[in-house]
Amino acid sequence: MITGALQVSGGGLPLLLVRRRRASFRPPQAVASDAAATTGREEGGKVALGGSGVAVTKLGVGAWSWGDTTYWNEFQWDDRKLKAAKGAFDASIDCGITFFDTAEVYGAGISGAINSESLLGRFIKERQQKEQVEVAIATKFAALPWRFGRGSVICALKASLDRLGISSVELYQLHWPGIWGNEDYLDGLGDAVEQGLVKAVGVSNYSEKRLRDAYERLKKRGIPLASNQVNYSLIYRNPEDNGVKAACDELGITLIAYSPIAQGALTGKYTPENPPKGPRGRIYTPEFLTKLQPLINRIKEIGGSYGRTSTQVVLNWLVCQGNVVPIPGAKNAEQAREFAGALGWSLTDEEVEELRSMAREVKPVIGFPVEKL
Repeated sequence: MITGALQVSGGGLPLLLVRRRRASFRPPQAVASDAAATTGREEGGKVALGGSGVAVTKLGVGAWSWGDTTYWNEFQWDDRKLKAAKGAFDASIDCGITFFDTAEVYGAGISGAINSESLLGRFIKERQQKEQVEVAIATKFAALPWRFGRGSVICALKASLDRLGISSVELYQLHWPGIWGNEDYLDGLGDAVEQGLVKAVGVSNYSEKRLRDAYERLKKRGIPLASNQVNYSLIYRNPEDNGVKAACDELGITLIAYSPIAQGALTGKYTPENPPKGPRGRIYTPEFLTKLQPLINRIKEIGGSYGRTSTQVVLNWLVCQGNVVPIPGAKNAEQAREFAGALGWSLTDEEVEELRSMAREVKPVIGFPVEKL
């Protein structure tokens, strides 16, 4: 097992040494007046996660699909898909994308063939055998109804660290609000910081009210709430409508956007004649894709003027919102390289607003129910 914490450097995106060393606890101070000013601060091509002091690449890679057999991968996992996932990891590193998001429930138990955390840990170890690399890992605690007390957070975190083969992570998040025990879970996050098991803590799928409550509870311990990971894309802008995006900007909390390309619907890959298969086909139906086509066509036109793909345009649109780190899921090296091409350029303000206006005409019927709590 590699020891210590994955270090993040503010200097460019070189492949640096992963140093593993447990430091004495010094919680980053959560100062409300400074939070918004420090959020999104860029250093050497990276961006700070809230007021935590942890810096990550402006775009990350989601590992939800790695090992999954219930939503992705056409319900099966084999060596070919394993090699493809490894290719996605290596290509991301090669392109300077070093921020990876996983979770204890991704690919675990009934949801998959192999745990996503275990795969990520394996990929890091194999890469380390070839060269020194720098990686920032985010993972998540599942607020399952049979988990009680702050100690359940530490117990789950240590199990995640074992699967990852490391002794600490950059970011540990509550995956969703629990039916009960949320204050204990937040206390557990604080304990994890103080024990040196994590460098920063965040939440996921939290409403504005829950977000503010979590921020205040951690602030009392001098620990900033670094992030809120929510579903956010050009065609799914609930974080703007429900106050979450504004609250993140106000409090200095980074918004991490999952499903930023609407699970492939915004890439132009799918058409009314060729809708996605599996569970996604129930969301992105031929009828919906028909309504989406004018927007898809305009995205493609704009991309052509920059020599960029539709995928790169919609990811760049999110980056242009400010204080947003998209984490598209990469299943192979080709996708990973394409995602990296969303950085290093920018849409104009006029293009950003034009796409926003056109997207108002279409909105998929999706959403994690707890977003409304």
